[in-house]
Amino acid sequence: QVELVESGGGSVQTGGSLRLSCRASAPGYTAKGNCMGWFRQAPGKERERVATFYTYKAQRPTYHDSAKGRFIISKDDAENTVYLQMNSLKPEDTAMYYCAAAPFLYCSDYEGGYDYWGQGTQVTVSS
Repeated sequence: QVELVESGGGSVQTGGSLRLSCRASAPGYTAKGNCMGWFRQAPGKERERVATFYTYKAQRPTYHDSAKGRFIISKDDAENTVYLQMNSLKPEDTAMYYCAAAPFLYCSDYEGGYDYWGQGTQVTVSS
């Protein structure tokens, strides 16, 4: 069992930036080979993948089309933490953001492919 604890959400204006953090409870989790990343869910919408990667050497980062060029997923193995740097935020980025993880080699596009979830952190972007 892996606990994921998120932080870093908040309210910003259009064009602002936020950095989300997700710390894993299992020692060495981000240094090993796992899928980790971020999903988001806006009211009335399905949960969608924002950015994920295979944590061993941060391979195969994959982004939602709307996040490409604006968001960056990264990690710090010393902190056992994955980050999502979000720049040039737009009102349509407003959602609850969830950290997700799974012990697999290939990272699913869909929430069903992840075993572990954080509690969520709210991101609100005002125009």
